[in-house]
Amino acid sequence: MSAARANGSIVHDPSGFALPSSQRAAIRWFVYVGFGAMGIAVIHGFAQALNYAGINILTWFPGLQSYYQGLTIHGVFNALVLTFAFTNGFLALTTARGLGRPLHGPLLQASLWTLILGVLLSGWAMFSGRASVLFTFYPPLQAHPAYYLGLALLVVSTWLLSINLFWSLSRWRRENPGQRIPLLAFISVATYAMWDLASLGIAVEVVGLLLPWSLGWLDGADPLLSRTLFWFSGHAIVYFWLLPAYVSWYAFVPRHAGGKIFSDPLTRVVFLLFLALSIPTGFHHQYADPGIPEAMKFTHAILTFGVFYPSLITAFSVIAALEMGGRARGGRGLTGWFFKLPWGDPSLSAQVLAMLVFVLGGITGLINASFNVNQVVHNTAWIPGHFHMTVGTAVALSFMGIAYWLVPWLSSRELRGRRIAVAQSWIYFVGVLVFARGMISGGLEGMPRRTFMVAATYSKPSWELAGVLTAVGGTIMFLSVILFVGVMLATILAGRRRDPGDIPFADTLVGPAVSGWERHFDRFGIWVAVTILLIVIAYAPFLVSYLPPKLWSSGFSIY
Repeated sequence: MSAARANGSIVHDPSGFALPSSQRAAIRWFVYVGFGAMGIAVIHGFAQALNYAGINILTWFPGLQSYYQGLTIHGVFNALVLTFAFTNGFLALTTARGLGRPLHGPLLQASLWTLILGVLLSGWAMFSGRASVLFTFYPPLQAHPAYYLGLALLVVSTWLLSINLFWSLSRWRRENPGQRIPLLAFISVATYAMWDLASLGIAVEVVGLLLPWSLGWLDGADPLLSRTLFWFSGHAIVYFWLLPAYVSWYAFVPRHAGGKIFSDPLTRVVFLLFLALSIPTGFHHQYADPGIPEAMKFTHAILTFGVFYPSLITAFSVIAALEMGGRARGGRGLTGWFFKLPWGDPSLSAQVLAMLVFVLGGITGLINASFNVNQVVHNTAWIPGHFHMTVGTAVALSFMGIAYWLVPWLSSRELRGRRIAVAQSWIYFVGVLVFARGMISGGLEGMPRRTFMVAATYSKPSWELAGVLTAVGGTIMFLSVILFVGVMLATILAGRRRDPGDIPFADTLVGPAVSGWERHFDRFGIWVAVTILLIVIAYAPFLVSYLPPKLWSSGFSIY
């Protein structure tokens, strides 16, 4: 039943799943926009890394008006545009494949064009120097209204995609009464269920406070309330970045390795735990903020440690799947299976290397979540060292690994430069370890983050080696991404036409239960209610005591 046309209207795979060409094109452009933004962002990331070695990036990159302009572009284009665009495209495809049906075409197009408009508006504000407020955009730093409107549209694009997924799931349920939701669709939809709730904080902040403030409709901003609303979404957004990688680690990496998903029910539990526990954790980013009761910070610390558990389950499950594949290939002994994995597959090698780095990223995250120890590393270079191992590697390198099969599938072309693709992942792996070593060691010595080090008058000799390691590691990462972009362009422009075949997702070793209490896993309404209850417990005491907003802070802009 497999068939494909070079310019045809429908791509088929052996399962019978058919995706209209218009929807395939929309998904493809989501992916292209995301990686295009990453290409721009890594140029500024390279500049940030050189800054820590004392290299004046304003002379190396003459288009920059300030250090903070480049830092803002780097953060927004990587942490928002890349992640939102790629996730919209990838999870649209996984949901459609899981349900075995196309999505709602007009909604998919609306989501794409909303995202593109948001990128253009926020990009204009940043590149024109009117929004050098960083990815976190804390007031009293104030940006041009186009920046806030652009960010709002990025979030709206994810909501439109979410409506599409839930609409498609509803249609599938009506056509398949009493059936369990297919696992691939379940974990994709669960990701958006979490984000729909999590994004409410940043939506209220931007639309209700910051956008009217930047337009002059409000006399001032409330820094503490704005920070609280930001981190209501800001920690949960980490899981909106990470869960698409988890979708791949659970559903696709085992297939690449020759193994199986360890357990269908356990996988569903993991994503439901992320739904329930991701949001009520934001105050652990505000340990140093006055005005928030210590009891509330303690509550969020406990919940933050709680959300670590689904990642531990993931480590067990994914390692089990990889071991199955490695042993099926002849691996023996305690670790022999690891070396028998198909390391020549660039998709697998990139994602397994991303997992290894994520182990270190997760451990350093526990330091950040610990109230007392956090005081040692708060606002130091330790923090970007940590998140470049999480979002900067576990997410970004996984996305690159997914792209090594996804872009050829979407474009009906063979991957070009396969050996270069494999080498690219290893180069990135080495680079991020050197980079993170520099940032984390510097952070322990008090080296600050978000600082133009060339102009700093308080540098310490102990920061010099850390700064050099940061610059060297960042340069290696930059070169790796250049190789990735080159492989993608060569594939899109010069790859040989081919039948894309099936989407390579894995079977499960333990399947879903057809009766009993496990069927309640598929009732998203129950788990959303549990999540809302936890959010009320975690945030209501502070908000009730603090509201209404204290709009006293006037704006400050870096032009």
